[in-house]
Amino acid sequence: MNLHEYQGKSILQGYGVSVPLGIIATSPDNAVEAAKSIQKQTGSDKWAVKAQIHAGGRGKGGGVKIAKTLEEVREYADQIIGMMLVTPQTKKEGKLVKQVLVEQNIYYPGPEEVEEYYMSILLNRDKGQNMVMYSPRGGMNIEQVAEETPDEIFTEIIDPKVGLTGFQARRIAFNFGLSGTSFKEMVKFVAALYKAYVGSDASLFEINPVIKAADGRIYAADAKVSIDNNALYRHKEIHAMRDLSEEDPTEVEASRFDLNFVKLDGNVGCMVNGAGLAMATMDMIKMSGGEPANFLDVGGTADAKRVEEAFRIILKDDSVKAILVNIFGGIVRCDKVAQGIVDAYHNIGEINVPIIVRLQGTNAEEGKELIDKSGLKVHSAILLQEAAELVNEVLS
Repeated sequence: MNLHEYQGKSILQGYGVSVPLGIIATSPDNAVEAAKSIQKQTGSDKWAVKAQIHAGGRGKGGGVKIAKTLEEVREYADQIIGMMLVTPQTKKEGKLVKQVLVEQNIYYPGPEEVEEYYMSILLNRDKGQNMVMYSPRGGMNIEQVAEETPDEIFTEIIDPKVGLTGFQARRIAFNFGLSGTSFKEMVKFVAALYKAYVGSDASLFEINPVIKAADGRIYAADAKVSIDNNALYRHKEIHAMRDLSEEDPTEVEASRFDLNFVKLDGNVGCMVNGAGLAMATMDMIKMSGGEPANFLDVGGTADAKRVEEAFRIILKDDSVKAILVNIFGGIVRCDKVAQGIVDAYHNIGEINVPIIVRLQGTNAEEGKELIDKSGLKVHSAILLQEAAELVNEVLS
């Protein structure tokens, strides 16, 4: 689950990570009041006004402004709230900005007195361990840094039995070229950040940039935070932060029925049980000349109702020209899936796209018989190759 910047920073702050004082605002008037409050508490005479959407690159799209007066705070908030913000990480139409984060100025006394670093914590899948990835070249796309100066990207692999060690935190500070107060501050910052990552069951922390202010203090100037969905039952306060308006409506609907669904840009809808089989099915669709329109895993306990809902979700995509159902009956019974297909036809109404069904495993014969006797226009297949040929045939 992705969080807004201000939500991510509230989690970091709870674990002792230094973040700028910031207040969320939903109108220009709110933004001005927030700026006044920040000025009273910190003495800051400049403010960052930052669009809050689930996407990076906001500054490049005009979603981050530095205000030098309260009038500019109002002006920038008025510009940003309500805009369709387009960034390299949004769709071409952009995302609607509903709120801004007004923050204290941490670039004191000026940008030339500040240093920016990059830091992220995530799972290193090759090693099966968490890692801290960091670079002294903050404020830039890490992909660009990796391409241009790969020697300026460092990693620390964290042993899960030990956790982040003191010498690793000190090595990070050393590789940033820090000394004195800022060295000590960075060591504390890294330790607190890793504690927050583990404590919140996050799948990604990306802080770009990490700021060393002129007085040596270290701040998380930005925060991209993603939480592992499978751990949300342990974090009700974080689950309450979920912003459904930032997510794909179809994916939100699918989650209500415990369907693992991701929308793609192709023309063949997929309904499969099991992530591995789903990936193999998508490969098969591409090899047969089609493009997968979605990833949809109905799970190992799918029943007729869930299969029907899966059909409804797939059919909401007008680009779908065919649907491939590829079920291996291990835990799930193929006759239950077949009944769901039949029910979907009857309850949804006329389905104008061809459906190819491949059933294998528990009660596969009974499932095939159910479909064959239903009188529906469904193409049956036994082998995966047959299903591939049928996909190619209906798309031709």
